[in-house]
Amino acid sequence: MSLPRIGQKVVIDVPSTTANIGPGFDCLGAALDLNNRFVMKRIEGDGERFELIIEGSEGSHLRGGPDNLVYRAAQRVWKAAGISPVALEAKVRLAVPPARGLGSSATAIVAGLIGANALMGDPLSKEKLLELAIDIEGHPDNVVPSLLGGLCMTAKAASQRWRVVRCEWMSSVKAVVAIPSIRLSTNEARRAMPKTIPIGDAVVNLGALTLLLQGLRTGNGDLIADGMHDRLHEPYRWRLIKGGTEVRDAALKAGAWGCAISGAGPSVLALCPEERSASVSQAMVRAWEAAGVASRAPLMNLQTEGSQYHHENDEG
Repeated sequence: MSLPRIGQKVVIDVPSTTANIGPGFDCLGAALDLNNRFVMKRIEGDGERFELIIEGSEGSHLRGGPDNLVYRAAQRVWKAAGISPVALEAKVRLAVPPARGLGSSATAIVAGLIGANALMGDPLSKEKLLELAIDIEGHPDNVVPSLLGGLCMTAKAASQRWRVVRCEWMSSVKAVVAIPSIRLSTNEARRAMPKTIPIGDAVVNLGALTLLLQGLRTGNGDLIADGMHDRLHEPYRWRLIKGGTEVRDAALKAGAWGCAISGAGPSVLALCPEERSASVSQAMVRAWEAAGVASRAPLMNLQTEGSQYHHENDEG
């Protein structure tokens, strides 16, 4: 393990995620094939210096400095490894739009952890990075699939260890994600939720989650349809999403098996067979258009590789 040279770079590709997936609040998430690319480089200066360069119009509001999530994640790596921090630059090709419920902040956390670790010669294990990622984010459903890929169920066991189960997702089940031009911060979406929920709602979610996971594993649309229902967060969050319930209803009418808020929203996830994906996508976009909201609704596939990185030659 040694300090990286000035100009030494690492390139990290981190997938977007859709979390909760109906009844799996704060524990179920899937990686999607839309990636943010981070090029992290050691630059001159002390460990307090962090420069951010965004490629893409979506992230014009994002800033560098010590409060940036990439920087904060990097600092956690160095602290855990007992290493003195160095000045960093991160150039980000932003494909995952922020504040849309697609795990943009999770990509920043994961990139900061992997990049800082790689620049120092990987002193921390992937298990340790996973633990740090969950601690920074506060919940596991985005950062875990973002780091590992696939469909992940994550729970804190009685032993207080985080346990991750990779679940099966049949390739015949397609994800259409309607992404609106409007934003919704996770903090605002969290504030809309009650502090307690009725036990009956918890029981409904437990049953629905079992049905959903079996439906995804087998490709059974009837099980997915009965499983994609939530009583923990969606009843309180749909009202925060302009036109959201109309988009959901349009997707179901067009043949989607199930529809849910992606993460904290405002993006909306629809699960459907491939032959209905085009009509579901068009229906969701039209419904949002009728509500005065521009959107796009791409068909996305499960990304199974998770985050990947490689070193690049120094420049200049």
